[in-house]
Amino acid sequence: MVVTTSVVLVHSPLVGPFTWSLVADELRQDGVDVVLPSLVEDERARAPFWPQHADAVARSLAGTPVDRALILVGHSGAGPLLPAIRSMITHPVAGYIFVDAGIPIDGASRLDLLALESTESAEQFRRELTSGAEFPTWQERDLFDIIPDPDRRRALLAELHPRSLAFFEEPIPVFDGWPDAPCGYLLFSATYAVFAERARRDGWACREMDAGHFHMLVDPKGVADAISELVSESS
Repeated sequence: MVVTTSVVLVHSPLVGPFTWSLVADELRQDGVDVVLPSLVEDERARAPFWPQHADAVARSLAGTPVDRALILVGHSGAGPLLPAIRSMITHPVAGYIFVDAGIPIDGASRLDLLALESTESAEQFRRELTSGAEFPTWQERDLFDIIPDPDRRRALLAELHPRSLAFFEEPIPVFDGWPDAPCGYLLFSATYAVFAERARRDGWACREMDAGHFHMLVDPKGVADAISELVSESS
């Protein structure tokens, strides 16, 4: 098999790469080349979070041929990062897939995108963060229904990365001309329905699974198949 594209599975900065690991295994079994970056950062650096995370993805591509086209797949909070990642890599990009994720708007913060889902919820969340709270601070009991398997649930929690106000209010840029490649949207939960609707209005390929936010840890084969379908439909 001649590999012409690589799928880059970008996890939310609130969690870790385990969220995509089972889907990565399923895709590899189907002969897909997969890159699974880890969004690391230097907490001592003055730089905003988003360029550090985009740079981490760029560095993860060191072993990928420079002429290999990429499909950038972002889950949840990784969605707003996809254009920034595109700006930091030299590989051609053949497509973008958003999985239960916010769709970026130039200069918008994650709190701004949350306000598109619910203005009231965004304002309450901002007040909590301003008072010094961090998010997420999930415990096992919070994820029983979303991730029934206890081992997978604990593995996700082991990579949890609670964030403060600075993370949620930093503006994230989108370059002129984005999207520069076909896009697709995979919806899991009602929370992100406003973004799925935007994707439909813009003519993106869309799929919907009636599921929880971390459905890739519940049905990795089904999610892998849905991503493959979106890639095929978007190309």
